[in-house]
Amino acid sequence: MDSSRILHEDNHLIAVNKKSSEIVQGDRTGDTTMPDEIKAYLKDKYNKPGNVFCGVIHRLDRPTSGVILFARTSKGLERMNKQFRDKMTSKTYWAILENKPPQNEGKLVHFLKKNEKQNKSYVSNKDTKGAKEAILSYTLIRSSDRYHLVQVELETGRHHQIRAQFSSIGCCVKGDLKYGGKRSNQDGSICLHSRELKFNHPTTQEEICIIAPIPDNKFWNIFKDVK
Repeated sequence: MDSSRILHEDNHLIAVNKKSSEIVQGDRTGDTTMPDEIKAYLKDKYNKPGNVFCGVIHRLDRPTSGVILFARTSKGLERMNKQFRDKMTSKTYWAILENKPPQNEGKLVHFLKKNEKQNKSYVSNKDTKGAKEAILSYTLIRSSDRYHLVQVELETGRHHQIRAQFSSIGCCVKGDLKYGGKRSNQDGSICLHSRELKFNHPTTQEEICIIAPIPDNKFWNIFKDVK
């Protein structure tokens, strides 16, 4: 773990700017997980003997980049899990879309049903068994000649929510072949970035706001001067 990617670190928490290639939980690829990388970083930095704790608080899809928070203590994990569960945190995403949304700002409300076998969510009828309401708000930040940068605030946290909802209105996330994108990105990423995370510290209750710099690639670099 490169220390330049650490966005916040204290006794209870550590936040990292996730690369699009990294996985939060182990999968069939057998690739090293982020918690394993963080444990190795902490063990080396603090010269810790024995096992190092790193608890998963929330997740990001593998091809998604941006701020992700882990717990360094069981107390931190328990209290942050409660904040996420009780929707006391605020998550902001940036996405580069292939097509311009119908309005410069708006709210998308759908019902999504997850297909476990395909690891994909589909917009479905509200009465479909297992369908869950998905709500997000978006604002168009800027357009280039080909792409459109939007800021997204999630009201619900459904599986592949941003990807599925924008796809359903014909505005696929750049590089997201799974949800109808025209072409894949060379590095296997999709242009979806967890830009900002706000929460209250688990012990001090101080409000913390963490912002993740955007990836350095040709699509994000179109919008690199956006603050």
